[in-house]
Amino acid sequence: MSFSLARASRIAEADAIGIAGERAVCDPRGVLYFPGLRLLAVSDLHLEKGSSLARRGSLIPPYDTGATLIRLQEVIADYQPAIVISLGDSFHDGGGAGRMHASFRERLEALMAGRDWFWVAGNHDPEAPAGLPGETVRELAIGSLVFRHEPSKVRVEGEISGHLHPCARIVQQGRSVRRRCFAGDGGRMIMPAFGAYTGSLNVLDRAYAGLFRLESLMAYMMGTQRVFAISGSMLRPG
Repeated sequence: MSFSLARASRIAEADAIGIAGERAVCDPRGVLYFPGLRLLAVSDLHLEKGSSLARRGSLIPPYDTGATLIRLQEVIADYQPAIVISLGDSFHDGGGAGRMHASFRERLEALMAGRDWFWVAGNHDPEAPAGLPGETVRELAIGSLVFRHEPSKVRVEGEISGHLHPCARIVQQGRSVRRRCFAGDGGRMIMPAFGAYTGSLNVLDRAYAGLFRLESLMAYMMGTQRVFAISGSMLRPG
């Protein structure tokens, strides 16, 4: 069921946080919205992952692209952004855009119409998606923010990235809860993967070592209707 625009506004009031001085909304559907910039960021769509795996002999239902685009259509309809940034691995491989069914291509182009759309190059899709509008960039700086696919090993204030597919785990009253999350420390943010067939990696994994100030690490865990801000001290591996 789609969220309404009024619902998106309530999320904006309840779940707004600060990143390098810019107000941002962690939407529980896995996108990041900057009201002051009218900018929506989404990461790791991995469109056409199903068809990519099928070419390698893994036969899974080819529904991922359609499901991902429907969800993306809903958040764009709610926020009506002027700018959309897809933070890399938008397609699961370099040929994904060329394999996309015409109906999916039409839906995607309709979402892109009338707004600035940036494809950030990822490790799965380092080149511009074939035959699609929008501008392909390695990274993009807007105001105090820098958008790129892989987080920098050297700290960059205001960096918004993806790639690692973060999730978080907590244990309360003997019950373990594991959810995808936005991971940040007030100065940088790593976004969850948006794609239908994507996995996740715990924010305490060694792949994140050195990326955050541990004393201010927060995991914004995605619930059904909202995100939950969990301090780093409450997080558990696994």
